[in-house]
Amino acid sequence: MEEPKALEELRSDESSRSAFLKIVGGAGAAGALGIFLAACGDDDEEDEAAKTSEEKPAASGMGDAEIVNYALTLEYLEADFYQQVIDSGEITDKQIVETAKKIGESEQAHVDALKGTAENLGAKPAAKPKTNFDDVLAGGPDKILETAASVENLGAAAYLGQAGNITDKEILAAALSIHSVEGRHAAALNLLVGKTIVPDGAFAKPATEDEVLKAVQPFLAS
Repeated sequence: MEEPKALEELRSDESSRSAFLKIVGGAGAAGALGIFLAACGDDDEEDEAAKTSEEKPAASGMGDAEIVNYALTLEYLEADFYQQVIDSGEITDKQIVETAKKIGESEQAHVDALKGTAENLGAKPAAKPKTNFDDVLAGGPDKILETAASVENLGAAAYLGQAGNITDKEILAAALSIHSVEGRHAAALNLLVGKTIVPDGAFAKPATEDEVLKAVQPFLAS
């Protein structure tokens, strides 16, 4: 019998939902969980009419360990991007440099946490991919900031896209926590490049694994 997904269990079991909220920080997490439930699909009839099939990500077929390593690969890419941006010296505005450092530190913390999570699941952590941001860095500050905003929005959408496939509530809690931070990064960078902080409106849109991997392919060294 297939193991129920964590979101399905949280929808149907109030005791599981309460325990989950304790893991992620109580009442403050309830709103974020609501976004996950709304974006990933809820079975209530009153919500069903508002959904369309194209808004739901296709099931990836990945287990929790594969999802963790998929997320880890994205975090490697993000952390490496910010380090290269800082090392390049292309950004000279001190406030923006400090923002890049703060975001980069967050991404590295995500890398460390996800590596540990993969190991706790008995899986080998994904290897760090070789990256190529030469074209982005050559484009100067505007290109760098546009890319940073795109990458952060993509990262938030990637976590949302896998939320419904996770079976372990603690891993879902970790994904929700990281998703929230990625969304904050995206909002800050959207402001810097003159975009709205809520590009998808009131509810964030998830991205499938295929969509995410296609988007990051230009940043991976061959």
